[in-house]
This record gives sequence, structure tokens and C-alpha cells, in this order.
Amino acid sequence: MSTKTMEKLQYISQGQTLAAQKDNILKALDAGVKWIQVRWKGARQEHVYRLAEEIKNVCSLYGATCIINDHPRLAAAVDADGVHLGLEDGSIASARKLLGPGKIIGGTANSFTDVNQRITENCDYIGLGPFRFTTTKQKLSPVLGLDGYENIIRQVRREGLSPIPIFAIGGIAHLEDIQQLLQTGVYGIALSARITHNPAIVSSINKILI
Repeated sequence: MSTKTMEKLQYISQGQTLAAQKDNILKALDAGVKWIQVRWKGARQEHVYRLAEEIKNVCSLYGATCIINDHPRLAAAVDADGVHLGLEDGSIASARKLLGPGKIIGGTANSFTDVNQRITENCDYIGLGPFRFTTTKQKLSPVLGLDGYENIIRQVRREGLSPIPIFAIGGIAHLEDIQQLLQTGVYGIALSARITHNPAIVSSINKILI
């Protein structure tokens, strides 16, 4: 997928129950989000499958992209648009073989070494973070801050690595954060709690990301 058609705002779903997950995702879609990453850690496999299947269909109605967190086989089973893999969630190559060349495969990164690895693996996009401390993720990698993003992206350019959309993620709480992060050279933003608790902010975020 080219950067010309890749959305700049990703919503990573939240909720402890199936109903809460669906409700939060629907509110995000109604607010104007066009990229949903279905993430439900610790849930039973059959519940995650049901959620993924339903949200894939809903995203189709909204003209939105549906990405499944962590589970390539689940993404394949529900014919989602792709999968997002953490650094310990299996290889990009295996996911590509399973899903085929037409699907989107994203990967997590926390350092220049990780970014280099993801580019070498031919990811379609990278989720780089966390920006600051967040309670959304249990095993939190070292916080990057603005300086971290600037240094990593500068090194990517200096090394002449293939350009790839990099999304800032983790603890992005304010509109000012988004404006400052874009100045570091990131392509877009991935949000979770900020949109969950205030879906109406999506319109303001989209104006910044234009």
C-alpha cells in the first residue's frame, strides 16, 4: 500500500468486553476514523474472532481499513485488510506468506535498530514508540520523547534507508503533541485512549494531519 492511500490516523481499539470494544470502535468510525486496529489483549480466542469478524464487516461499510493486532491467522480467517505485529509476535515474512502480497503488514519498533529491521523485512508501515509513558501497554518499551523520534528519523535518512510510513504511538495525549511529532518527520499518529474517551476530537486531529 502506498503512502498516498494510507490513512494518517490509526485508532487502536480498547475495551474489556466485546460490547465495549464494539462500542468504542463504532464511535471512532462515526467520528471519522478510517483506520481501525483491532486490539484485545487477554480475551478468549473465540471472542477475539467474533470481534474481528464483526469489525471487518463494519469497516467495509464505513470504507475504513481493518487491521488485526498480533494474529495473522485471524486476519486471514476474517479477510481483514492486514495485521500488525509486535517485535515478539512472529516474523513479517511468515505473515506475508500467509496473507499474500495484497494485505497490509505493520510492525512495532522502539529504536533505530528495530526500524532498520522492519524496513529490511519489507513492512508496509511502522508503529514507533512509545512517545511517553502510557498504561495502555503492559510491557512498555523505553520512552522516546520528541528527541527520540527526531534522532531515529534523522538516522533513517542519513543511512539512506527506503522510505516507509512511520506512525508515532504511545502516550500521545494532546493536539500539541501531534503537531510537534509531525515536525519530527513521522507520517502519522496512532491513538487509543485519547479517541476512546473523546471521539469528537477526531475532526480536530484530522485537520492537523492534512
